[in-house]
Amino acid sequence: MIKTAVAGATGYTGAELVKLITGHPDAELTSVTSRSYGGKNIADIFPSMRGVVDITCQDMNPDELKGKVDCVFLALPHKISMGYAPLFLENGIKVIDLSADFRFKSLETYEKTYQKHSAPDLLKHSVYGLSEIYRDEIQKADLVGNPGCYPTSLLLPIIPLVRDGLVRTEGIISDSKSGVSGAGRSLSLTSHYCEVTESFKAYKVGSHRHVPEMEEILTAHAPDKNAGAETAIQGNDKMEAEIQGNDKVEAEIQDHHRLKPAIAENDKVAFGTSDGNVNNIKITFVPHLLPMSRGMLTTIYAGISDNATENSIRETLADTYRNNFFVRILPEGMFPDTAHVRGTNFCDIGLWVDESSKRIIIISAIDNILKGAAGQAVQNMNLMFGLDEATGLKIIPGAI
Repeated sequence: MIKTAVAGATGYTGAELVKLITGHPDAELTSVTSRSYGGKNIADIFPSMRGVVDITCQDMNPDELKGKVDCVFLALPHKISMGYAPLFLENGIKVIDLSADFRFKSLETYEKTYQKHSAPDLLKHSVYGLSEIYRDEIQKADLVGNPGCYPTSLLLPIIPLVRDGLVRTEGIISDSKSGVSGAGRSLSLTSHYCEVTESFKAYKVGSHRHVPEMEEILTAHAPDKNAGAETAIQGNDKMEAEIQGNDKVEAEIQDHHRLKPAIAENDKVAFGTSDGNVNNIKITFVPHLLPMSRGMLTTIYAGISDNATENSIRETLADTYRNNFFVRILPEGMFPDTAHVRGTNFCDIGLWVDESSKRIIIISAIDNILKGAAGQAVQNMNLMFGLDEATGLKIIPGAI
């Protein structure tokens, strides 16, 4: 039995973790913490848990949990998690962090997007917790940075297509719509009922902090645009060797030497030493707020490569997710509906390809609190402890 703790148990994500662990056949809830509700029973905060969950919220103390807990979920705000994660790891406790503090490999990108990192050495040890993509790495990890909800909904559909060169990496556009729970449980004017109901709006246009996270992961999966540069350089070197001693092609030698600066620049780019790496993927992302409590629908627009067809794209997605219980590729002509994944750990994906304009529209739907947060965190716990990753998560959405 895996002994677990949930830090930040009284937020929406933390409460979902409490619920999932309580119903998990191979895990038990040992401790829950809350800065706002210390000393209160979790059922007094969430009456829906009455008679099912009986545990009192405590203050955070990593040393007290040493030897009592195998895994801790940090459902805490950005910056707070990075202060606690090293303490739990030092005490032999695996950490699944649901903030952004351990999602990045680039310290520079994290600090530019969020704030100064107090545990930068851990970034190289953390594993990005997109379960279906980084399964092997998660199984060996002690520290997992759980992805954000928007990144989960965008990356699962597009990574296989970027990886296999089926979509063009320039000009990827995504608009995503989220239920209000994505803003958290804390009071905010923008999430008041009267501000949200009968309203649909974009927010943080051009400035959402999930964008650098998505771009870093996509770039890591992109084929190298300059993969041929080294071959070209070797070919030119061979040509120069053949040219030597041949007086009749002196003009070609001069042309070759004129090309060398450009070849050298290609060398820099191919091996990542250029000041501006053209392989870095940039996306246009616009989030929207939906007048509903939970759910997320993401629509992605991209150009497809010359050799890509709808059949080849469907085959790639089917092959990638064939043995992945939680990713469902919908049949041709069917598209995701947030109602069909509500309260589950599923990600539904549908697509349409316009082969005349060489563009694709991909649509995904997830529950932002489960597959976008708590559900994927439990899926990662299962992987970290050698369980079937669907254990405790085979939840079927309601018929209505």
